[in-house]
Amino acid sequence: MVRWTTQNTEEPLYDKLWQPVTLGDVKLEHRLVMAPMTRNRSTPEGIPSALNATYYAQRAANAALIITEGTQPSADGQGYLKTPGIHTQAQVDGWRDVTDAVHDAGGRIFIQLMHVGRVGHPANTPHGRTPVAPSAVRAAATIVTPAGPAELPTPRALTTAEVTEVVDEFRRAAALAMAAGADGVEIHGANSYLIHQFLAPNTNLRTDEYGGSIENRARFAFDVAEAVAAEIGAGRTGIRLAPGNPFNDISEPEPKPLYEHLVGRLAGLGLAYLHVVHVGNEETVSAMRAAWPHPMLVNRPRTDLKSRLADLDSGLADAITVGALHLANPDLATRLRSGAELNPPDPATFYGGDAHGYTDYPAL
Repeated sequence: MVRWTTQNTEEPLYDKLWQPVTLGDVKLEHRLVMAPMTRNRSTPEGIPSALNATYYAQRAANAALIITEGTQPSADGQGYLKTPGIHTQAQVDGWRDVTDAVHDAGGRIFIQLMHVGRVGHPANTPHGRTPVAPSAVRAAATIVTPAGPAELPTPRALTTAEVTEVVDEFRRAAALAMAAGADGVEIHGANSYLIHQFLAPNTNLRTDEYGGSIENRARFAFDVAEAVAAEIGAGRTGIRLAPGNPFNDISEPEPKPLYEHLVGRLAGLGLAYLHVVHVGNEETVSAMRAAWPHPMLVNRPRTDLKSRLADLDSGLADAITVGALHLANPDLATRLRSGAELNPPDPATFYGGDAHGYTDYPAL
């Protein structure tokens, strides 16, 4: 057992975690949000199952907001095995069971829209096509396939016309998410996936209006956010960014100018929130905060409570997102309020499998 300690943290700082906050059109009772986490437990067809509904419902009463695992907006958007989609009617019906279960338990849920871009493999998709990306630049990484680990292939570069089609895929997926009963959607623009690939100079070698300058590399992210906000409402739309995150061979040696520009443009849309994965670039994240007048969520992977709560106290964050401890503790907020010990997460069961390490973590 572990304890998410508040040692050396001032009590008023801890109390701020339990104050209400409003994200666009959604009012939250406190500021402890469940971060999106890939769990690889949908059906092979990308349909959320009854097991997925149980998992999210178990955590609904404690997380102020659940942001779901990455969900592909199209068949080409799938990268990993058994990840959910939101582009077929069967997937919409599966998600409806999830959102109904969460709402019945008193929770709120945003479906995260994630197109993986080059971080995929033909063996993992229903159609067996080569992954698409801003440019034909292979990531120096591997991915799990039905035959075992494999090197990521060289992707096919999207044409300019296809880029606009992908923007529309995000728009349509957002509409389907709302039809499935979601309270909103989060656009995944972080952690090396398609939108991040357009932002990063080592993955975007384009010479059209989506490549080259900072303004052009930021265009795809803005176009997606604008399209989704127009479709479902800005107050139901969030976006996640991860400046400087090197995951899956992304390189951003000078992230501050680009993210400052992008966030400044996004601010004009009036989105519900900006969700930042903070990997240590304080100057860039501070610049993003200064350019963003709306609620901001901050995720600091693998850091202690004191560091996370300090972001609330300083005003950097309006809410914090927590991943692994939410999966290991379906009653996380209850445990934190009472000072109870926490269940430790089991990394061996994070990705794929059955109920073990998924819905069998005990509550108090």
